[in-house]
Amino acid sequence: MQEEEIPKLILASASPRRVELLRLLKLTFDTRPSHVDESVAPGTSAEDAVLDIARRKSTACRKETKDEYLDQSVIVLGADTTVALGEEMLGKPQTDEEAFEMLSKLSGGEHLVLTGVSLIAANGEEEREFHGIETSLVTFKALQEAEIWFYINSGEPMDKAGAYAIQGLGSAFVEKINGCYTNIVGLPLPMTVGLLRQAGMPVMNCFESEVKL
Repeated sequence: MQEEEIPKLILASASPRRVELLRLLKLTFDTRPSHVDESVAPGTSAEDAVLDIARRKSTACRKETKDEYLDQSVIVLGADTTVALGEEMLGKPQTDEEAFEMLSKLSGGEHLVLTGVSLIAANGEEEREFHGIETSLVTFKALQEAEIWFYINSGEPMDKAGAYAIQGLGSAFVEKINGCYTNIVGLPLPMTVGLLRQAGMPVMNCFESEVKL
């Protein structure tokens, strides 16, 4: 019986959080950040936005690396995370003032964290796509202005959707979560494992067909 070829995994992201999370799965992968336009049309839902941007990332990365990996099976993984407060999406703040505004809006209430994951499994010219969206509910305690500025001055909020990092100092603001923790960090591992297995990657020594339900 011929042994199945294990695809080469490429992470289309420069996010240190996604790199850390993917490493937890004990997978070998290359990191190739894709630089894409992350703007969305007005009125776009958070679900559509994160999946669309994740697809842009995986598609751009596949295009940029296609010649390099022409003779082997590859899986390209792109992801995008946003914070949704009602109909409003809170991305990464560009200034301290934006971070303060975002955290003030999140103070004392609930918000959603959504991550879209897009995989392109390619073998030569043949390509298949696998994708999914994960949603988690986060409850913030009521924040004092002084602690918001203390947090902003730590520098942590500036490259984080919603201006906070649940795996860092920002965890002090979180009263409760309902859903996947790693989704809030930036890559929902349970869903990602399932997508990788569907795409032909054995994760934790299992292919999709070997997983008992």
